[in-house]
Amino acid sequence: MVGDVVNSMSPFGEIFEEILKEITPTQKEIDSINNIAEILKKQLKKRAIELQINYTKIEPQGSTGIKQTQLKDDFDIDLFIGLDYKDFEPKYQGLSRNKLKKESKKDFLDLCNNWVIPSLSLREFKNPRLLYAEHPYVTVDYHSRDVRIKIDIVLYFDLELELIQEQGPITAVDRSPWHGRFIRDNLSQDQKNNVRLLKQFFKSNHSYGDKSSLGKVGFIGYSAELLIYYFNNISNLFDNFIKLRTTPLDYYNRKIEELKKIKHFQNDYLIIVDPIDKNRNVASAISERAYKYCNYRINSFLKNPSRSFFEIKPIPEFELKNSTELSLSKIFIIEIRNLDSKIHYTINRDKLHSLGEYIKSVGEKEATHAEKFGTIIYEVYFEDNLNEYNIVLYCEKPDITKTYIRKGPSVKDGFHAKNFKKKNPNHFEKNGYFWVETKRDFSNILLFLQYIINQRIPENFKVINIANCLNIITTSGKKATTILTRMVLPFYL
Repeated sequence: MVGDVVNSMSPFGEIFEEILKEITPTQKEIDSINNIAEILKKQLKKRAIELQINYTKIEPQGSTGIKQTQLKDDFDIDLFIGLDYKDFEPKYQGLSRNKLKKESKKDFLDLCNNWVIPSLSLREFKNPRLLYAEHPYVTVDYHSRDVRIKIDIVLYFDLELELIQEQGPITAVDRSPWHGRFIRDNLSQDQKNNVRLLKQFFKSNHSYGDKSSLGKVGFIGYSAELLIYYFNNISNLFDNFIKLRTTPLDYYNRKIEELKKIKHFQNDYLIIVDPIDKNRNVASAISERAYKYCNYRINSFLKNPSRSFFEIKPIPEFELKNSTELSLSKIFIIEIRNLDSKIHYTINRDKLHSLGEYIKSVGEKEATHAEKFGTIIYEVYFEDNLNEYNIVLYCEKPDITKTYIRKGPSVKDGFHAKNFKKKNPNHFEKNGYFWVETKRDFSNILLFLQYIINQRIPENFKVINIANCLNIITTSGKKATTILTRMVLPFYL
């Protein structure tokens, strides 16, 4: 099996072979996951019979399910429960899209509480809990003598493929079982091994999933699977990775001009169209930063191949004393602690990215659009197991003048010119416009950051430190600085 992968991937075959041996799950792991899934299915079926609940199928999805593209030691299980939409359709009749989502959310919540969670009665199932994505789902930890895994149990509407393709899904996860079937049916075993190598590469470069250290989201598993589907193997993908920015991957063979007419595609950095839903871009959430850094790393690998590109290592703490990369006076850190561990890390992540965007927006320009602190580039890094979150940022001009020259109306604009002169007795004329020297609210970036954070930090966060990077407190803050200075700024400055 491995030999075929090696032959198709020369001249990097030996490296790929070594890595693949290390990351391919053992048969014991696969059997263990299958056995646990069967136990779960029996428990859910038993409870469904008691409650007279109708369902279409219960099966493991995702990489450890029917796809079989998981990495070694990836024990997590995604168990999907299909519901017949016809059973719910009468009560949803005539509802708008938004109201339908709200009603289905209530139904999923009811089923989670009354069916799924009570089914997890065996002692091996620990801490069953309700979580929310687009709709509720259940997470539970499975602990036995030699296995500790997390299991997500997700309800979905079991829709026909043609219906999804014509009208779209009812909920986002309605597509997921079809994703699994597509990968199962369209990727050979060799290609699935290529997917494993690609996932390992993205993980080792901190650019994978919704915990990506670069940008809000990195490359997800399904995007990695589709990349191998389109390029056949990882060598071809690496050779063409730079072209992804300008070459959309569309299962339906539409030209880029046609794809760009789709409104929700227009601002996407990469386009990988979902074969299951022609109106969905699988790559819509993939960060530009994750792509740029991976492209750089791929080029480095092609020039100097080494297994180190596939070895997952912790992000190093920033070595302040030895750094000559940038003027450290331009790097600042906001170190934050999450006080409510029940809030999902993706919610905290998104709130801090929104806050980062706000800082950038009001920090770069005055309300009058005059330049303020110059270019601001930020990154969010978190370690949710420690409840530590960070916004680290580069500021081009940390200290600026206390006043700036504000442009007013044209001298020919009688009404507005008159009002401007009345409000600003110290005005002057230049190039046909009125101008006035105006006092800034803030001329120092640290004071500006302290004010903004104090005004806009979400209630579940406690600010630990707002400082120049020379005065970082936490190890996660030092890692955040490494990410910004070595993995982000080199591609933007």
